[in-house]
Amino acid sequence: MRQCMIYGNFGDEDELFFEIELMAGNGLKIQVEALFDTGFSWWLAINNQDLEALDWIYVEQQTMLTAQGDAEFDIYLGKVRINREDFHIPVYMAQGLTEVLLGR
Repeated sequence: MRQCMIYGNFGDEDELFFEIELMAGNGLKIQVEALFDTGFSWWLAINNQDLEALDWIYVEQQTMLTAQGDAEFDIYLGKVRINREDFHIPVYMAQGLTEVLLGR
């Protein structure tokens, strides 16, 4: 198992944020702050309005239970950089997400 240290910052309400980069298919890198969500068991979730700029590959759609009830997520294969290391991961896109969510 690979281990790495990632540094974050606490928000006004003691939420924990990490800086990550979303890496678009055309090489564009978008630096964002991701909220660490211990209740979110997938890698990453973002608002679907950001999809067009990223040019990621669509995988499938899933209905998932969230704190607000059932929600539809479109799943894409995305590329992110966390702590100078690149990852190809499933990224969950949905409407109404106000933060980039980084799961556990």
